[in-house]
Amino acid sequence: MSQLCRLFNISRRTGYKWRRRFEAEGVRGLRERSHRPHRLPQQLSPRWLAQVRQLHRRHRSWGSRKLGAALRRQNPRQRVPAARTIDYWLGSLGLKRRRACRSRRGPELPRRVLSLARRSNQVWTVDFKGWFRTGDGKRAEPLTVRDLFSRYLLEVRVLADQQWEPVRRVFLRLFHRYGYPAVIRVDNGSPFGSTGPAGLAKLSAWWAALGIRVEFIAPAHPEQNAGHEQMHGVLKAEITRPASKNRRAQQRRTDRWVKIYNEIRPHEALKQRTPAMVYRPRPGEERKATLVYPSHWAVRQVRSNGQIKWQGRKRSVGEAFTGYPVGLKSKGGGVWAVYFGRLLIGELWASDGGGIRPAGTRLEGKHLPRLRLPISIRGQPARHL
Repeated sequence: MSQLCRLFNISRRTGYKWRRRFEAEGVRGLRERSHRPHRLPQQLSPRWLAQVRQLHRRHRSWGSRKLGAALRRQNPRQRVPAARTIDYWLGSLGLKRRRACRSRRGPELPRRVLSLARRSNQVWTVDFKGWFRTGDGKRAEPLTVRDLFSRYLLEVRVLADQQWEPVRRVFLRLFHRYGYPAVIRVDNGSPFGSTGPAGLAKLSAWWAALGIRVEFIAPAHPEQNAGHEQMHGVLKAEITRPASKNRRAQQRRTDRWVKIYNEIRPHEALKQRTPAMVYRPRPGEERKATLVYPSHWAVRQVRSNGQIKWQGRKRSVGEAFTGYPVGLKSKGGGVWAVYFGRLLIGELWASDGGGIRPAGTRLEGKHLPRLRLPISIRGQPARHL
């Protein structure tokens, strides 16, 4: 059998199948058979199909659940098709009522050009290095914060998950020790970004309320944060293979590595100087998350469920802005622009019954160009690559 299967280039399982069919049915068993499944759970018999159609003609506004309940009352001793099966066949037969979908797109915001750091504490890059498991099987999520100008590693904190509250506590310590950056650059994933208005999540909304500009790289373009990704590669190679026995041991090991990275390891982009030689912290007064709007604007406080009360109705703004005031500027015609500080996050339309029409970032074309950075090679003048 093995030699025959190799001769005809088929598996032995297929060869034994054909032999069983020949032994059971003769030459007739070697004919090609239909590949249709023996059992179709969502297939309705003609009898049930006729009853569903009859009920639908009488009650065109009924959905699959109501039709299924009516069938059970008409046939109390029989097994009636499930509501999901009825819904599937209503759609296949074109009997399902389609809801009218109205576009509720909000204003489009142009994607800003990424900031070029010219001094320390101007731009911080933040990300989570890919998670791994320590020796005890626990998950480890290293949060990394780096100064873009000096390449100085401000923090590598090994966390248990990517929840925003632990990350917020890390940044409270960083702001107290190093001061506040002008810009924080992150990717679009949790807990930094979201699919909500202006792409803000709770963490990035808190940064914006502190007066820090949140800068998102383009989706699927990690090269826009290339220096941070390169640092992740070094971190992974030097302190995670193998990982430590637990998160506490991993944190101690990481702290030693950060000290070497900042104070001993030369950096080629800094002309072989260390990041500690270049970085200058800029501590200042503690900031409070306060948002002030012009006196002629309407101001509403966002409740715990992400809603505001506007013109006698509850309108959803987004849970990322819970606890903060938002400003509403009239544009005329029953339309109000909704601002979070200086940032436009959407529009409220009097004709809508739901939440705001969220603002989104406009992408220029299907793919964005790669970030052009001045690079000097072997002493030659810097040029853009």
